Amino acid sequence: MPKMKTHRGAAKRFKRTASGKFKGKNAFARHILEKKSAKRKRHLRGTTVMDKAVTPKLEKLLPYA
Repeated sequence: MPKMKTHRGAAKRFKRTASGKFKGKNAFARHILEKKSAKRKRHLRGTTVMDKAVTPKLEKLLPYA
C-alpha cells in the first residue's frame, strides 16, 4: 500500500504538541475587529490547543505529524 499524503493546507495551519494534541491559530481574529474589545483581540493572538472533537479529523489529514 502506498504512503499516505499529508494534507498540505492543514500542515501549514496545525502543529502537533509533545503530548499529541494539535495547536493552531484562534478563530474570530481575521476581520470585523472594530466591534471587538482590545482585551478580546489580545486574547485571540497566538495559538490555542484544538478541541478534542476535531483531533480525529486532523489525524487523518496529518498522518505523519
